[in-house]
Amino acid sequence: MAGSSSSHFVVQFWGVRGSIPTPGLETARYGGNTPCVEIHVAGKRLIFDGGTGLRMLGKHLHKEMPVEAHLFFTHTHWERIQGFPFFSPAFVSGNRFHIYGAVGPNGASIKQRLSDQMLRPNFPVPLQMMQSDLKFVDITPGSVTMLDDVAVEAVSLNRLTGALGYRVTWGGHSVVYATDTERSPDHLDQSLMYLAQQADVLIYDAAYGEQAYLDPEAAAGQQSDAWQLGIEAAIAANVKTLVMFHHDPSHEDDFLDHVELEVQSRFRHAQLAREGMMIDVLKTSSGT
Repeated sequence: MAGSSSSHFVVQFWGVRGSIPTPGLETARYGGNTPCVEIHVAGKRLIFDGGTGLRMLGKHLHKEMPVEAHLFFTHTHWERIQGFPFFSPAFVSGNRFHIYGAVGPNGASIKQRLSDQMLRPNFPVPLQMMQSDLKFVDITPGSVTMLDDVAVEAVSLNRLTGALGYRVTWGGHSVVYATDTERSPDHLDQSLMYLAQQADVLIYDAAYGEQAYLDPEAAAGQQSDAWQLGIEAAIAANVKTLVMFHHDPSHEDDFLDHVELEVQSRFRHAQLAREGMMIDVLKTSSGT
């Protein structure tokens, strides 16, 4: 998105897979990189999560350096941060990155949480070797980060993982990034409903729930529940476009094709996220 205009509001997906990278012929069409979503809005670059898709974005950014970006983490499970040590623009002097995230349950700041994964014996190069200008900001649920006239609101979506959801609003249009959400078959999560209300685009985590980690045989049923809850949430919140995200690593392309048809039969303006996919928010809002 080189030369992106200050009047653009565009979403691009660099990593859409949940839990673990899944390279291979069977996942090539949807992609195997873990979560990373880029938003260009009002001349600013926002990045959400730093999974292995962040490495791919970093390669792309070398054509545009020097660069400045705002990187927001939902939480620091391995799949969300494992691309950060391989984000090559962070090692280049002259680039600037503002990095946001919540303080961990153990009191660790977002800087400490990212730094810890880069310490020996886990990684040979410490965070201190990054030569770009890194500015770390600890944020809390309910906070709003203002980037001139772009508002980024953070809401708690999962008490177990401490995951945040984000709503990016500019010029009366909004994109919601809601992953790792709490789910109940009996009711829609009110934090999610607040965040998603009348959003132009809702990026929703449709992977399996927490119980699936303990009971793998339950994963398929929970995946189905997640799709249904995402559709219910999009309808109840009057969302214009729904994007299913964070695909189960066991779900290959042909299976996801089937899922997309099923989802679209119930919510016409829905699609499954694919690496490289771009959404023009302003065109989506106008119905073109």
